[in-house]
Amino acid sequence: MFKRIKNKVTNWSPTQIKTMAAQMPKEFPPRYIALACCGFLVLLSLFTIIGFGVGWLTILIGLVLCAVGYYDLTQTKHAVLRNYPVIGHLRYMLEYIRPEMRQYFVESDKEAAPFSRAQRSLVYQRAKGESDKQPFGTQLDVKAPGFEWINHSMQPSVLKSHDFRITIGGEQCQQPYSASIFNISALSFGALSANAILALNKGAQQGGFAHDTGEGSISQHHRVHGGDLIWEIGSGYFGCRNNDGTFNESEFADNAKLPQVKMIEIKLSQGAKPGHGGVLPGAKVTAEIAAARGVPQGVDCISPASHSAFSTPVEMMQFIDKLRKLSGGKPTGFKLCIGHAWEWFAMVKAMLQTGITPDFIVVDGAEGGTGAAPLSHDGAGCRLVQFRPRFHVCCGLHSVAKLPYRHLPHRCHHTRPTPPTGFGGT
Repeated sequence: MFKRIKNKVTNWSPTQIKTMAAQMPKEFPPRYIALACCGFLVLLSLFTIIGFGVGWLTILIGLVLCAVGYYDLTQTKHAVLRNYPVIGHLRYMLEYIRPEMRQYFVESDKEAAPFSRAQRSLVYQRAKGESDKQPFGTQLDVKAPGFEWINHSMQPSVLKSHDFRITIGGEQCQQPYSASIFNISALSFGALSANAILALNKGAQQGGFAHDTGEGSISQHHRVHGGDLIWEIGSGYFGCRNNDGTFNESEFADNAKLPQVKMIEIKLSQGAKPGHGGVLPGAKVTAEIAAARGVPQGVDCISPASHSAFSTPVEMMQFIDKLRKLSGGKPTGFKLCIGHAWEWFAMVKAMLQTGITPDFIVVDGAEGGTGAAPLSHDGAGCRLVQFRPRFHVCCGLHSVAKLPYRHLPHRCHHTRPTPPTGFGGT
């Protein structure tokens, strides 16, 4: 008999062999073991229920897991779950808690960006009114390459007040503002919640410093506590726009003349996403956000990459002068993260040519952050420490416009290079 079977198999064609191999039972894939265990749990629970009257909870758990496994096998959105039903969810669970696991068990108190655990703990302690003192010396590695420190004086000065302020507003400004050197940076309503805006503005009111609205304009939550505001005007002209997205002078004047608004800031670009613009999805444009920005509710809110009110440095200076007059003479300036140095030199030339100067300039570096920065723009923009000297080697304008930095400025060298004639291709 074995001889007959051997002769029959020997006479099979390759096609017949492939067909028989396809019909043979295959080895059970190991990736389905978790699902098989769930099915076995259901059968075992069913046996204990029939035989001993117990196991209702385990059969319920098994049925739920089997249902999850069936859904994983039939869905087409996640390849991991389709290939590893039930147990594949463990991967997403670990991925979800990864930041906490790294923070609590891997990184040190001095690691992480933008703020370390030690810095966050210090903020929490001060917010709760607890002691922020640390015994037994520094935990920093003072011998590490690039270690930074502040030189102290052997004879410290005695200061009459801790409220350090600077007056912003040049000769062309009718309502100069005495600003604190510590203020709240641009944070839009929409990127931040209503409670966050309320808390920040209340802090500004209590501390006597200014709260930058961000390009999301002035919301009803900015007005509750009455803290000083710096109104940021972006390329979307939120709060002062027409239906087609262009600048609206009357709406701007109505908001800019509010006593709470102390300064006007035109945003050319920001360090987190220079030259990018932005889109707030329509699903996030609530009634409150739509009212603050002057856009339709539920429709994508677009911030163009560039301004429509001006396209050259001269036009920009004229726009600054217009905003200053419409606001009743309040300090008006602009914020930028520089890309090409010659564009900054062209702005300086426009200031000299028109005689119009901003009251302040906010310098943002590529280190800046936002709630919507694309990873592809991580390398875009000039770092603040590299751009800083270029501001001071320009026409002696330091005495005309205030140039705030996030680092201590160098001495101003009053040299006058010849700026280029173009800006943005003009």
